[in-house]
Amino acid sequence: MRGPALRIRRPVRTNRPGWPSIRSNETTDPAVPPFSYFLIGLGIGLVTSAPAGPVNLAAIQRTFRFGFPGGFVTGLGAVVADSFYATLAAFGVTAVSDFIELHSGIIQTAGGILVILFGVKVITSHPHIEPNGGETRSRALRNLFTGTFMTLTNPGVVLGFLAIFGSLGKWAPDRGDFATASEIVLGVATGAVVWWAFLCAIVARLRDRMTDEWLEWINRTAGALLIAFGIGIFIHLLWQTEF
Repeated sequence: MRGPALRIRRPVRTNRPGWPSIRSNETTDPAVPPFSYFLIGLGIGLVTSAPAGPVNLAAIQRTFRFGFPGGFVTGLGAVVADSFYATLAAFGVTAVSDFIELHSGIIQTAGGILVILFGVKVITSHPHIEPNGGETRSRALRNLFTGTFMTLTNPGVVLGFLAIFGSLGKWAPDRGDFATASEIVLGVATGAVVWWAFLCAIVARLRDRMTDEWLEWINRTAGALLIAFGIGIFIHLLWQTEF
């Protein structure tokens, strides 16, 4: 027969000097696996970059015309804006996000005008396929600015980041936890870069089969869609004003 089971008393949490401070299993937080927050940011960067929009169209059009560098630099402009908005959301900088939300009408108007003008320019241009490496420094800077400004003038991006970070629950960085917030922002930027590299690499492979006639049709289609996006922004603004 087994003897009586020994009952081991756990040390009681107390403030007396010399006594160990032991937390119960119910209150102990599970260990966070390494790079978890980076992977969370990586996923956020991918899902926020992948949906079709003006910057995606611009990057595709630039890749068809100038090769991988032309489209990728345009995508990097979006990465700059995404990283900025992700920083606001991760670090809880509400002053800037409140300003953007308060003046969203003006910002969307500027963005809509830019998208329409860019679409008109794309439609009216008569491009030809440039050899790989035809991306000059000045053109690269213009493409970078285009991607950045198109993304910055979309208030939905910052509101989307705020909504995503707000839904993280216990995985959201605590206020003042700069290390975790920085890890998430780094993940967001990395995920966005991965998306743009993937998209532009796929388009660049198709580019070898293109002719100038095909490129002109692509330009017309991309330009028309960009103008449609711009008009959609103004329709959305009118809808918000009426209702």
